[in-house]
Amino acid sequence: MRVAVSQQYIVTLIVAAVIGVSPLAAEPAGLRSYQAPIGESSISGISSGAFMAVQFGTAWSSVIKGVGVVAGGPYWCAKADAFDAVTGYWGPIWRATGACMKGPATDLHTSDFTAKADAKAAAGEIDPLSNVKRQKIYLFHGYNDAVVDKAATDATADFYRHYMGDANRGNLFYQTALGAGHSFVVTRQDAPGLNDCKGNAEPYIDQCGYDQAGIILQHIYGRLNRPNPAQLAGSVKSFDQSVYTGPDVPDALSMGDTGYVFVPQDCEQGAPCRVHVALHGCKQDVGDIGRRFVDEAGYNAWADTNHLIVLYPQTKASPYLPGNPQACWDWWSYVDHEDSYVTKSGSQIRAIKAMLDALTAGSPASDDATASSLSAPQWVTAIDASDTGIDLAWLPVDGVTAYRVWRAGTDGAFQRIGEVTGASFADSGLTPQTTYRWRVSAVRNGTEGPASEDAIGTTQSPPPRCNDPGSCPIAK
Repeated sequence: MRVAVSQQYIVTLIVAAVIGVSPLAAEPAGLRSYQAPIGESSISGISSGAFMAVQFGTAWSSVIKGVGVVAGGPYWCAKADAFDAVTGYWGPIWRATGACMKGPATDLHTSDFTAKADAKAAAGEIDPLSNVKRQKIYLFHGYNDAVVDKAATDATADFYRHYMGDANRGNLFYQTALGAGHSFVVTRQDAPGLNDCKGNAEPYIDQCGYDQAGIILQHIYGRLNRPNPAQLAGSVKSFDQSVYTGPDVPDALSMGDTGYVFVPQDCEQGAPCRVHVALHGCKQDVGDIGRRFVDEAGYNAWADTNHLIVLYPQTKASPYLPGNPQACWDWWSYVDHEDSYVTKSGSQIRAIKAMLDALTAGSPASDDATASSLSAPQWVTAIDASDTGIDLAWLPVDGVTAYRVWRAGTDGAFQRIGEVTGASFADSGLTPQTTYRWRVSAVRNGTEGPASEDAIGTTQSPPPRCNDPGSCPIAK
């Protein structure tokens, strides 16, 4: 692996010398530390960024609190097969653009992906998989997605459910009832340059009246302050990614020279903050669409009022070695053709982790102070609804060890349906077009506090059958 990368680095040096550009910058401007607690970090992504978010969140499950997956498949989906002498092609790229994007489900075996994860965990190449059951997982597939089939996100759901089991089912919310195309979805309806809700083209940001960034962040962290509709107090800063790709130059990993980070004003001034990593998809890097994903995906507005720093690492198109002409994240081992791409030592995973380490360096020990008495969770809210599920979030209660969730039909009695450690719960297996009520109570070391006020939510209609994604009408 290192030999191949070193050869690419030498080629880069030669090319730089020929065109008269020094590959060695003066003193690169890196990320500063905000002393954010690394265990409160989270990650999300769309398309290739979603595949990478799954890989990174699984490899570093000890520090990743939650994962948002928009149109992405399971861990090690493309695998890392050797050169196929029969077809004459290297295997993973054909699997990546075949079964992992188009299905069918019969070609996506959960046991393959979990067996690989188990083996990597046993070898110490990724964190223990017992961490995955506590992660908050948001999954999304739009029924007008003409690029990634629902079979891929279904396989992702099966991968996570394998490790969560029924006891932790409330940590996973899967939204499939929205008619979006292959895109990250935003609330805006008339923004110039963005797609309508069925779009499957650049910049891969669709306007569906759906606040995907806000839902992802609240599913991971619990109920958050509403975004400020006025101008953001924080700002987007650029940084030199070569500081974090070393010993390789960014080009050797198909990563851009420059990355971006949004920092709220209060974080800049020393307030305690957390970090969310947002990964763009193929052809969504700054080289293809400018800063549209950084500025318009919707993360920054939520981050600005909630002490959240948002890290936006960047890939770049690479027509030669490593072959990555659409600036995708490496989810088929294009950098070194080895299965390390899904582990902590994977070249791009290592670079992202180095960026996260820089932002969280020097963070103080976590504060485990407990409240003097258990209070009822406040602002329990249905933040999202599919045809068979409701996603609930509430304000965290200090010092609790768990939350118990109770559900009732509109006129029925409440029944306990689950328990979670974080301030959100994804209720599933519900009846379409039906209204339910929920209550949540906080638990500390076996002692249960008072129940919250009722939250009310209604499931959507089942999504229409869509045989021609990209052209199906949007259900109202």
